[in-house]
Amino acid sequence: GGQLAFGPDDYLYISVGDGSTGRRVHPNSANGQDRSTLRDSLVRIDVSGESDSEPYLIPPDNPFVGVAGIRPEIWAYGLRNPWRFSFDRETGNLWLGDVGSSMREEINLIPKGRNYGWSVIEGSHCFEPDVRCGDGSLEPPLVEVSRRNFCAVIGGHVFRGRDIPL
Repeated sequence: GGQLAFGPDDYLYISVGDGSTGRRVHPNSANGQDRSTLRDSLVRIDVSGESDSEPYLIPPDNPFVGVAGIRPEIWAYGLRNPWRFSFDRETGNLWLGDVGSSMREEINLIPKGRNYGWSVIEGSHCFEPDVRCGDGSLEPPLVEVSRRNFCAVIGGHVFRGRDIPL
């Protein structure tokens, strides 16, 4: 995955995937649930200054600021390959297309601090049987598409218009 974009809040958002290529699952695919790494997450930073240890600042309202063992840059996590995202010009909402591994593609609405489930779930389906699959703690996608027909969700833009009916 990978995109950089400034949000309406003037912070820099960075999508980071799991490092897999093609349809192979990367050996580190469990990173989606490991918040001590920036992999499989959407990161939010302030590039207007720098801290003692990084060439950027952490926005104080990031969801994991001050939580031990969790990277404070993380805005949302459990994203496999967050390919492209955009901010809705009317609402400021962040929309993200997440490319799946083998079964599903996703479109997600991304409020802060949510867990989108990779690699426990892919879309709304268990990727591998896991006790956490059905406990309600994972954010399901708003839209998911089967990869059976080699479909890929690579966008994340909101269209408001009459030219394309729903």
